[in-house]
Amino acid sequence: MTTVQPGGGSMVRRILLGSQLRRLREARGVTREDAGYAIRASESKISRMELGRVSFKERDVADLLTLYGVTDGGERESLLGLVREANKSGWWHSFSDVLPGWFQTYVGLEEAASLIRTYEVQFIPGLLQSESYARAVFAQSRPVLSEEEIDRLVGLRLRRQALLTEGQGPRLWAVIDEAALRRPVGGPKVMRGQLQYLIDVAEQPNVVIQVMPFRFGAHAGESGAFSILRFPEQDLADVVYLEQLTSALYLDKRDDVDAYVQVMERLCVDSLTPERTVDLLNTILTESEG
Repeated sequence: MTTVQPGGGSMVRRILLGSQLRRLREARGVTREDAGYAIRASESKISRMELGRVSFKERDVADLLTLYGVTDGGERESLLGLVREANKSGWWHSFSDVLPGWFQTYVGLEEAASLIRTYEVQFIPGLLQSESYARAVFAQSRPVLSEEEIDRLVGLRLRRQALLTEGQGPRLWAVIDEAALRRPVGGPKVMRGQLQYLIDVAEQPNVVIQVMPFRFGAHAGESGAFSILRFPEQDLADVVYLEQLTSALYLDKRDDVDAYVQVMERLCVDSLTPERTVDLLNTILTESEG
């Protein structure tokens, strides 16, 4: 049984608990259908539990542990304690009025990650957006929002960015297509501020920024924007995040993740180095001031 370290966020605890329940079930030779029957649930509910995508009831987990032959008091209490921790709400739930459920999952994973690798084409990555740029993105892409809702979303984005400056936050490695740097979001003044913000944040030891330049031509990122999240817990597989207009995909199967990791590695090799990236940012900034 893997020892669960403190910290990491409720999302990771939920995924850890789900993966441990899956291993216990498989070791006992119990099918998902039989496990579901034991807790008066469907086979698909067991699948979602094992993927950490639903909340857990302590009674259900206790019944599953009995079914799986887990009788040691210490082991049972460790897992049941994990249920209580996993069900605690994260800070982002206070933004549920403007934050769709499918993105709350991502924020939870982001909060718990040790490494975030992201590739963006159209916009500057959210964790690297200046306040003015973020406000312009929300105002232009979602015109039905009220000023109050935009304020809330900008506040959420800034709160997410605190990960990079507060405590032992994750390492961020971002590859940005040059198109995002030259797209005039919010007008020249906003873009100048955003370019300077990228130059400044690139100095942080836990942030790596690379630009995929126009002159490279076709490249490995033809499928569009994506992020890969890695966690400090060895039991947790990397997760690939793909955002859509009204939903998102979370990929954790080994073959899927490996395919995206290979694309990210290729993008990093083919993009400008971090040093040359800062040179390009300064060049574009100078051009915009001319």
